Amino acid sequence: MWAWLVLYFCIGVVGTWLARRYALKQQLIDQPGERRSHSTATPRGGGIAIVIALLVAVLALAIRRPQDAPLLVVFALGLALVAGVGWIDDHRPLSPWWRLSVHVLAAALFAFAVADVHGSPALAVCAFIATMALTNVWNFMDGINGLAASQAMIVGAAIAWLVGGSWAGLGWALAAACAGFLPFNFPRARIFLGDVGSGAIGFTVAALLVVACARSGAKSALLLLPLTAFLTDAGLTLLRRVLRGERWWTAHTQHAYQAWARRRGHAWVTLAYAAVTLLSIALWPSLGSSSPFFIVCITAAWYTCAAFLWWWLQRVYERAVIKI
Repeated sequence: MWAWLVLYFCIGVVGTWLARRYALKQQLIDQPGERRSHSTATPRGGGIAIVIALLVAVLALAIRRPQDAPLLVVFALGLALVAGVGWIDDHRPLSPWWRLSVHVLAAALFAFAVADVHGSPALAVCAFIATMALTNVWNFMDGINGLAASQAMIVGAAIAWLVGGSWAGLGWALAAACAGFLPFNFPRARIFLGDVGSGAIGFTVAALLVVACARSGAKSALLLLPLTAFLTDAGLTLLRRVLRGERWWTAHTQHAYQAWARRRGHAWVTLAYAAVTLLSIALWPSLGSSSPFFIVCITAAWYTCAAFLWWWLQRVYERAVIKI
């Protein structure tokens, strides 16, 4: 196992280094602006290294465990679709509706495969919703140095520890590849994930959650705990933009993490989000033997606290803007 982790880590490191050279040569550069949280021109597309590591992991796992190959192969196809449209978008901006259409196709393919393998229409619906949601949530939350990759590293390792089997190998691959990418993105960003990386990471996390959900049964609410920070910030910010009648599909800097980063700096906020996610994972052992109803109540309370924190951060930021 350790040899594979080293391989995925090396793919993350070398692949990101090569992606940075390519991005600079092709002028794939994100410029600073009102709708961005960075202050210097930075190349994008480094997430292609993580995608390559994940595809290598799928191939290795499918060969080692043929019984899991059908679902793994369909997952790889969906991953390639999401990463592919992101790669194109990194080169020349696409309509958000084109990207969404490809995401729908990838999510539908994976959902049908889940229904076929697990024989559960309900789980298939969850697979479609999860892949659609997290593919875009990770894109929304990829706005400051290290945040999206560090969260994927932590969540990937946590799910791998929980789920076991061949899909655990995919979780460890995600964590190792993100660890290889992070030195180029945190604390100072020399390259960004780009749409090719953020979307692919979200799709992978969703697939891991679905498989873990199939094995966790009635206690699946536990799996939502590590996603608290991302789902709360992305969901409530999106809801607020919709209620305000804004063009919610366009780039912006209204997330709580972006407002917080403007006051405290990228590194501090990324570490704070990591601490929240690690704390939520630390709850797993104590809740593992609890009843499903109690787990749901604790999860709901945890998300309520996160929603209050989101509201407080937004209010503090708005007051700071008024004072300025």
